Amino acid sequence: MRFDNSRESSNVEDRRGGGGGGGLPIGGKGIGIGTIVLALVAMYFGVDPSVVLNQAVESPAPRASARQAAPPANDAESKFIRHVLGETEDTWQQIFRQNGKQYVEPTLVLFTGATRTACGVGQAAMGPFYCPGDQKVYIDLAFYQELKTRFKAPGDFAQAYVIAHEVGHHVQNLLGISDKVQAARQRAGEREANNLSVRLELQADCLAGVWAKNADAARGILEAGDVEEALRAATAIGDDTLQKQAQGYAVPDSFTHGSADQRTRWFRRGMESGQLAACNTFQAKGL
Repeated sequence: MRFDNSRESSNVEDRRGGGGGGGLPIGGKGIGIGTIVLALVAMYFGVDPSVVLNQAVESPAPRASARQAAPPANDAESKFIRHVLGETEDTWQQIFRQNGKQYVEPTLVLFTGATRTACGVGQAAMGPFYCPGDQKVYIDLAFYQELKTRFKAPGDFAQAYVIAHEVGHHVQNLLGISDKVQAARQRAGEREANNLSVRLELQADCLAGVWAKNADAARGILEAGDVEEALRAATAIGDDTLQKQAQGYAVPDSFTHGSADQRTRWFRRGMESGQLAACNTFQAKGL
């Protein structure tokens, strides 16, 4: 990725080295539903915080036995995060203006191990997630090492895709899509609820593609191989990929994020069109 024409966002809250979650969860709901067994939660991002966070209501957040030293505020990792978040801000501000709406910028929280959120206690094992209760994206940067080594999806744009996907959930929240889906899921049976979750996640993938298309057109952020990095990451965290790794076979009715093919297809659709209208997964007959 190139950041020659990019600015760094000021909406990054650095809690790294804080040593623990800071107390009990304080309620709320999360976005990015994951119903694969809990052992898989650590394997991919976009997880609904309520799946894991609600379990923390009964006990205090884990606390580190010793406070870790926080990295310097302007280390390379945090600078990269601020550049990517800045790119999402500038891009979505423009897209929202074009559609007669106002974009409210989210905060991105860097943490180590566990941290307190409006959705409960966020833990590194969950992977990155978005909490609509405080409109914040949470990420323990150790996940990027996992993405590189375990999922074989290295590269800076693979990392940017992770952020863009979670910011996509923020866009859904601002547009009122998330609330409608949550209400519909509560009325639906398990199979239909899973289907709605898949459509929500695939739309976030598509929105990540819309961001990439528009940011590159405006400021030339992409380099050769970047899109392929994102597609490898999307493939690595497809429900079918993860289930086959965990149990040797896939159960499509239990998918909550979409298959590898679906995730790459919808990212490509957003990337090729650059338009919000291209991401209406809820009207699509086939995913």
